[in-house]
Amino acid sequence: MENLNLSKHKTFYSIGLSYKKADAEVRGKFSLDAKAKTKVLLQAKEEGIESLIVTSTCNRTEIYGYADHPFQLIKLICENSNGSVEEFQKVGFVYKSQEAIDHMFRVGTGLDSQILGDFEIIGQIKNSFDESRSLGLINAFLDRLINTVIQTSKRIKNETEISSGATSVSFAAVQYIIRNIENIGHKNILLFGTGEIGKNTCENLVKHTKNEQITLINRTKSTAELLAGKLNLVVKDYSDLHLELQKADVLVVATGAKNPTIDKTLLNLKKPLLILDLSIPKNVNADVQQIPGVTLIHMDYLSQMTDDTLERRKQHIPAAEAIIEDMKLELNIWMNGRKFAPTIQALKAKLNDIVAGELTFQRKKLSNFDEEQAELISARIIQKITNHFASHLKDENTSVDESIEFIEKVFQIGFSTPKKEISIIEEKYKITLS
Repeated sequence: MENLNLSKHKTFYSIGLSYKKADAEVRGKFSLDAKAKTKVLLQAKEEGIESLIVTSTCNRTEIYGYADHPFQLIKLICENSNGSVEEFQKVGFVYKSQEAIDHMFRVGTGLDSQILGDFEIIGQIKNSFDESRSLGLINAFLDRLINTVIQTSKRIKNETEISSGATSVSFAAVQYIIRNIENIGHKNILLFGTGEIGKNTCENLVKHTKNEQITLINRTKSTAELLAGKLNLVVKDYSDLHLELQKADVLVVATGAKNPTIDKTLLNLKKPLLILDLSIPKNVNADVQQIPGVTLIHMDYLSQMTDDTLERRKQHIPAAEAIIEDMKLELNIWMNGRKFAPTIQALKAKLNDIVAGELTFQRKKLSNFDEEQAELISARIIQKITNHFASHLKDENTSVDESIEFIEKVFQIGFSTPKKEISIIEEKYKITLS
């Protein structure tokens, strides 16, 4: 596999864990709230990591960025969450270079989502990108990569039907409610938590249930009021939660707290209650199931739901993958240009040094040496030589990495630096990461 890094010193990695190998409980340990994500970024900056973004959603926690070794990024997650390095080794993944790029394309376009075609993740990637950029942690490569993934996501959404039906965890939650609660339009629905998932769920509830009896509660009331204002819904104080729980027929919890926000001590029910926990980590204590009439559904169960719409969506995977390949080709052309530019500049500098030495020799040897004419001719020759090398490197049939290595070897130019001693880190944490 050709090395596609733009940095001579570091490697581009994607590390993290997702629903594929980690269940909701484990994902909860590694989840990063807004404050934790900011801490990761600031810590990375202090440790000299030049460029990265952090995403943490209900389905995954991931870091994309440059490092000497993937453990630098794994450590950032583990030190800012409740997860351990040992647990990460069991369920985590490490991709580098082209594999890491491929992974971001599949995640950002909904092909790697727990529910196929879920496009909520691209919004979360955008938010992560904006925060990293505000802290000066986005280099030219990551800027180009993320913007290309965003454009790819738009193309797939516009040119295929892979997102028909607006599938997402929030949409699946609403579909479950509609299928399992009769006369949903006349039931009392309580939404606790109005973050990203809560907001999306609320919008889907309004759109698909035509219910006007939806109540919002959030620890920060102003956040709930902002959403309620757009959708003409009722907002209650957090202190009224226990009262509103008694009125509810359906409770949707999307609070994103590190510990359960709902347990059986809060419930004094006189009628059945359907609870959907869309939080990672789980925010509804399993003890609520001890109460007669309570049904608890977690998001991992919702993600397993399949229907005809989802099956139809699968038919559009080849078209989506073709768009991805098309956009990756554009990215690779840009990357190759960025990658060989330092080598061309170094080659030019080397040739100038050779010319300078020869001019000095001829100046001493020849009494009638025309220095101005010699410099003019030399500059034109150097430009023609470097143009030939640049044209070769731009050719789509050229193996750029091999050619760069050959040029640097022949002209004795390069940018190599001593490698970091990873064995010290591995010994300290008793792990082996390659």
